[in-house]
Amino acid sequence: MTRISCLALLASATVIAGLLTGCSNASADPAYQVANELPDYNQRSFEQYREATKLWLNDNRVFMTDNHEQELDLVLPTEYRPTHPNGKGVLLVHGLGDSPYSFVDVAQHLADKGYLVRTILLPGHASKAGDLALPSLEDWQGVVHHHIQLLKRQTPSLWLGGYSTGANLATEAAIKDPTIDGLLLFSPAFEPTSTAVRWAGLASYFVTWADQDPEDNPLRYNSLPMNGAAVYYQTTEVVKQALKGRSYDKPVFMIMSEADGIIDTGYAAEVFQHTMTHPNKHLVWQGETKATDTHISRFSMKLPEQRIANGSHQGLLISPDNPLYGINGSNIICGNGQTPEHEQACINGAPVWFSSWGHQEPGKIFARLTYNPYFTQSMALMDQVMDKTTR
Repeated sequence: MTRISCLALLASATVIAGLLTGCSNASADPAYQVANELPDYNQRSFEQYREATKLWLNDNRVFMTDNHEQELDLVLPTEYRPTHPNGKGVLLVHGLGDSPYSFVDVAQHLADKGYLVRTILLPGHASKAGDLALPSLEDWQGVVHHHIQLLKRQTPSLWLGGYSTGANLATEAAIKDPTIDGLLLFSPAFEPTSTAVRWAGLASYFVTWADQDPEDNPLRYNSLPMNGAAVYYQTTEVVKQALKGRSYDKPVFMIMSEADGIIDTGYAAEVFQHTMTHPNKHLVWQGETKATDTHISRFSMKLPEQRIANGSHQGLLISPDNPLYGINGSNIICGNGQTPEHEQACINGAPVWFSSWGHQEPGKIFARLTYNPYFTQSMALMDQVMDKTTR
């Protein structure tokens, strides 16, 4: 059962019995087991935090290759030190089911520009999918808050960035902390496309899993415990409450895909246009609807020469040159909401097109678009927002 179809059932209490058998089957798969506890994140330095996280992951992660050290290096919290420091820092927060690797190219770009950059790991991630049954909203807010304070010890000038769920956490934190210089938001998940997600908290008392799929990606989870969906929804509530009745008057860079089937991009665009009021703001819109606002740059995602049909929720942060997710990347995501036959053909190496989740066209096999064909242009626009000094 797919994540969307399983969550859609939550809208009716009459199907609880079906949910118990349809979405919560017991499994001996180690990926679906749950750790005894979450890792601590309150160390006194980032170096201690990374080492403690590595030890915890080494004991609790379900590894997918024999090279455990390499796998850990890919998903661990990471510090990117600039060669020529500009005295500013950036803290980056990944999304639901993901890992710090999602920011590898953005973080390196920022470090090359002089920023001291850190990526953190939201508790419950990078070990095994079952561990997302453990965290609370307070766990995720706590790790963000703690590492804001740690990075402030290194630099008084700090930006926050986030992807999807991480964008919600970063936005809430920035609203509450007026010393934050601004926000970098990638596919901000302020509002989901599925209204059924609001029932995930209730359903988590009866149902363990929103979605179970084979775990074959060392960089992120394919499956989602109901608790993970519930805590994600809580992040949408707290960020909307933080934004309610007020404006955010610091610089903002936002980037979204029009074809994103995961988040309500229209809602996020409204927030950008009407609630984020600083003149140094910019939205990169990947899609076909023309923009009339001077603060918006549009890039078409109809790119048949690259076999790209449209933009995706996931593909905004990654450079085309990325060795795992880029044009010639080794990590192809075939689970893209298409037919089982097309998914298997993708796995078997058939030629594929690339798209958002769930996109289908007759005669074409689709994999997830995992990179940004306009990465260079997007980073240049982000640089402009961050470089301007108007406050």
